[in-house]
Amino acid sequence: MAQRTHLGDADCAIAQALDVVGDWWTLLIVRDAARGLHRFDELQRELGMSRKVLAERLKLLVEAGVLSREPYQERPVRHEYRLTPRGRGLLPVLVALQDWGDTWVLGEGEMTATTDEASREAERVHALRGTRVPQLLLPDRFGGLSDPVAADTPFTVLYCFPGAYARADSYPPGWAGIPGAKGCTFESCTYRDQLAEFTAAGATVHGVSAQRPDEQREFAEQERLRFPLLSDADLALTAALRLPTFRTAGTSRIKRLTLVIDRDRTVREVIYPIQDIEASVQSALAAVRTAATGGTAQATGGIAGAAGGIAGAAAGPGADPLRPPAAQS
Repeated sequence: MAQRTHLGDADCAIAQALDVVGDWWTLLIVRDAARGLHRFDELQRELGMSRKVLAERLKLLVEAGVLSREPYQERPVRHEYRLTPRGRGLLPVLVALQDWGDTWVLGEGEMTATTDEASREAERVHALRGTRVPQLLLPDRFGGLSDPVAADTPFTVLYCFPGAYARADSYPPGWAGIPGAKGCTFESCTYRDQLAEFTAAGATVHGVSAQRPDEQREFAEQERLRFPLLSDADLALTAALRLPTFRTAGTSRIKRLTLVIDRDRTVREVIYPIQDIEASVQSALAAVRTAATGGTAQATGGIAGAAGGIAGAAAGPGADPLRPPAAQS
């Protein structure tokens, strides 16, 4: 096994944490375990590292309590590797690294709740099409745990939004000035008003944000939402799907995007970036209807953006295509 150099600063938590996860392969293993890859061959195939190096890193992570080693087959005995509570505590670290990379390495350093259609970030999100959502549970606003993918309908429309609050003074300072952040109330209310059409098409609607369940409950009650809002405050779904985020007021927020997922947990369509909220809801509905008939939807961010251009032109110069004049943030 490769020699490890232990950092001697016993009083520095950063140094001691890096002693466990400072190797870059180690964090990539944690990333892929969060994405639902638990078996040795899956991890080796995804990461492209040698079997010897992977075995060494897995052993270190198990010894450090980041991963647990659990048998899934008896003859011959084979094991899979799952994140422990200690390992799941690293998910915000992964999301923060991704946010930093999107902002400062792949981007221009601007805090934004959206992206350009041609960005590497958008490519990563659109690559979710055809992948499966891992099994996980998120807190709902009633204090329970819910699967973000509905089991009792053919499709789930999972719309992710930065944040929506019942009171205007609950929004973080400078919220209105963050590109793409405004419009969450309008988006939720648009899904509420068109819920019957989604139901008739065979889709359940779920909203997801990184807010606390109590914040979501207060907002949902005020706006009389009739579908679940799920909390990804622990960033489990965000890390599993590598969803794009931005950080404001000390909290990571999911950028606005929509996924259409089938009952087998396969992502059928991705809408990102969203330049026009009302058009994105219509694109999601069209994607469900197309998928229900066995077709391939084209409800990408580009189509939503094109519809947004039409809506913006109809509203007049200077109009905000994200919301009508009377809508809240």
